[in-house]
Amino acid sequence: MQALPMRSVLVTGANRGLGLELVRQLVEAERPPHYLFTGCRDPESPRALDLRNLAKRFSNIKVLKLDVDDLDNIQECADQIEKILENNGLNLLINNAGVYFGGDLSEVTSETMMKSYRTNTVGPMMVTKALLPALQRAAQLSDEPKKAAVINMSSSMGSIELLDNKSETIFAYRVSKAALNMVTRCLANELKPHGILCISLHPGWVKTEMGGEKAPLTKEESVCGILKVLSTLSDKDNGSFLDWRGQRLPW
Repeated sequence: MQALPMRSVLVTGANRGLGLELVRQLVEAERPPHYLFTGCRDPESPRALDLRNLAKRFSNIKVLKLDVDDLDNIQECADQIEKILENNGLNLLINNAGVYFGGDLSEVTSETMMKSYRTNTVGPMMVTKALLPALQRAAQLSDEPKKAAVINMSSSMGSIELLDNKSETIFAYRVSKAALNMVTRCLANELKPHGILCISLHPGWVKTEMGGEKAPLTKEESVCGILKVLSTLSDKDNGSFLDWRGQRLPW
């Protein structure tokens, strides 16, 4: 089975956690991307030190300022990517940037709800919109059956069906990820004629700053699984909700 081309990739939220591990494994792959764009809110901050150090070792890593809550910055980042790509396209967009606010009904606030929605739902949609010309160009230039893809990093916590009476409600995070899943379905319908696949992907419960130490999965295990899933994507997966093992999740 032919793998999805990964000649040019953008990973958002790339300075820590799963985003940083995605960058590590992509750049160290047998056939690494020619361009590996990495977006984070503040590339010069101490929190981006590991990413900057990776970029010093690998010239194909391009570190860019990308705040998915800032529409002007999203467009500026897209313009930078277009300038570097010249007439080439973007094969893979991984919308990984996200925030987590816990809290049941007694704790949730309108501020945490709106911040979650802007970052976890609207952000990925607007990043995809800004980079659509580059994604379309990748699809048009490729003779391969798998041309370009948008991966929205979701969560099983966004599944309405999986929420039962034993689950923590965690309003802000769950609602924003459920909304992101609808964004995925809408994008999948609209982008399919352009040869661009779109899926929601649950990375598992991972030991990160967001996932906590009790999580059963390491970053390395999760990302290894994610990249295997990406290598097997086909038209039948368009608009799907998959986990890091490639298993389908209920909406």
